[in-house]
Amino acid sequence: MAFKTIVVEIEDHIALIRLNRPDALNALNSTLLKELAQAVSDASANEKVRCIVLTGSEKAFAAGADIKEMSEKNFVDVFTTDMFGREVNAIETCRKPIIAAVSGYALGGGCELAMMCDFIICSDSAKFGQPEINLGVVAGIGGTQRLTRFVGKSKSMEMHLTGRFMDAQEAERSGLVSRVVPSKKLMEEAMAAAEKIAEKSQMAVMAVKEAVNRSYETSLAEGLLHERRLFHALFATEDQKEGMAAFLEKREAQFRDK
Repeated sequence: MAFKTIVVEIEDHIALIRLNRPDALNALNSTLLKELAQAVSDASANEKVRCIVLTGSEKAFAAGADIKEMSEKNFVDVFTTDMFGREVNAIETCRKPIIAAVSGYALGGGCELAMMCDFIICSDSAKFGQPEINLGVVAGIGGTQRLTRFVGKSKSMEMHLTGRFMDAQEAERSGLVSRVVPSKKLMEEAMAAAEKIAEKSQMAVMAVKEAVNRSYETSLAEGLLHERRLFHALFATEDQKEGMAAFLEKREAQFRDK
C-alpha cells in the first residue's frame, strides 16, 4: 500500500515506520493517523514482522496534532467522530512490541504517540511536552494518563499546567524513556534493540508485553496471578523446551514460535 505521510520498510523481521510530514514537523493530521494505524495493523498481521520501530526525523518525532486541521472543528465534530479513538486503538491493541525512536520534538500528540509504544529510546536532542494548555484544551490522546503513570503526579501536573518541555536527560531520570543515546546513533540503537527482540520466542514476547501492560490495569494480586498463569502456560510450548535446553547446553536458542 502506498502511503502519503509515512514511509514503511520491512527488513529482517522488523517493520520500520517513519513519520514523513517534514514541512509540518510530522504533525499528526487525520491522514497520518489513519495511515499509521493501517501500517501498524498490517505489521501486526504480517507473520514476517516480529518487532516494530516507530520514528520521525532528526528534528521532530512529531510536534503535536495538526492544529490547522483541528482549529475549525466544534464539539459535535470531534465527539461524533470520536476523534483519535479508532486510530489510537489500532496502536494500543497491537500485540507485537513497538519501539519509539525519538529525536527532536515529541510534543502534545507526538509525546502521547511515543508513550503509546512499549518503550522509548531517545536521542540527546529529544524534547517532550504536553503544551495543550497553551491552546485552551487538555491532552486528548492519553497525555494526562500515561505521563502521570510514567513520571508521577507532581511532574506530570506541572508539565500539563505550564506547558514546559522535558529534555532527554530529565526524561531518562524520570522514567519516561528507557535510555538516551547520541543523535547519530539513535536508529542504530533502536534497530539493534528490535533485532534482539526479534530473536526471541514470539509467544514469550507477547506474554511479556501483556503482563507488563496488565500491571497498569489491575491490582498487584491480580497482576501477579496473571503473570504466573502466563509463566505456566509457556511450559506448553516447544520454545520453552528449546530455550531451557539451549541454556543448559550453553548454546544459542533456536526459537520456532511453537
